[in-house]
Amino acid sequence: MKRTAQVPLLVLTGLGLLHTALFTDLYLRYVKEGLRPLLIISGALLLLLGLAHAMFDRGSGDAEAHDHEHDHGHGHDHSTAPRIAWLLFLPALSLLFYAPPALGAYTASHAGSEAVKKQKGFAALPATSPLPMTLTDFTTRVQQDRELAIKGRSVEMTGFATPVPGGGWDLTRIIFTCCAADAQTVKVHMYGTPAPPANTWLAVTGTWHTQGALGTRTAAAALDVHGTRNIAQPVNAFTDDLPLTPSS
Repeated sequence: MKRTAQVPLLVLTGLGLLHTALFTDLYLRYVKEGLRPLLIISGALLLLLGLAHAMFDRGSGDAEAHDHEHDHGHGHDHSTAPRIAWLLFLPALSLLFYAPPALGAYTASHAGSEAVKKQKGFAALPATSPLPMTLTDFTTRVQQDRELAIKGRSVEMTGFATPVPGGGWDLTRIIFTCCAADAQTVKVHMYGTPAPPANTWLAVTGTWHTQGALGTRTAAAALDVHGTRNIAQPVNAFTDDLPLTPSS
């Protein structure tokens, strides 16, 4: 790659990061919300570095041309790198014109469910019915709450559909600790309704599916589905929080 190509690469990457982090919510597909300021700072630094590089090259253009002629005269060419280096433009352009797809059912189907951390005590559940719960809260209650507060309760959970090989499906959330590279998956198996298309976001209501001893590790993280409704993917899709309304 010639030095003259390094400037547009830096500028495009900087503009792509700024566009993604400042004017859209697309960055949430890849990193947690708290990293947004770092993305903005990184984009601004890359843009400034590219502009500074361009000004420097303009001032040293004659010297570079002389060096190139000298190398050519001795039969050497140090001005290019492997052509594959031009592929670096693809991710830079994708940030501006085509954001890579978010993690979804394909990733979840090849990952196990996140291990539920041990919880010492549980607060009383509100009387709301159906009771909004995250997939993690539901699983924790099912497998650890000795008071069996979840027994017979109608709950509502949100996530996307992940078909299970051999039949059935899981309601799924993918959770970022920092970014997509360290993503973990939490799943609750669904009973009593056909599998919707993969990656369909749903709000599902139902009751715990009796399998194993409730309040112990033998209890299945599963739901007997009473109803489903399609929803838009929430803004906080890569957490296991109650859903936030998508931005308009």
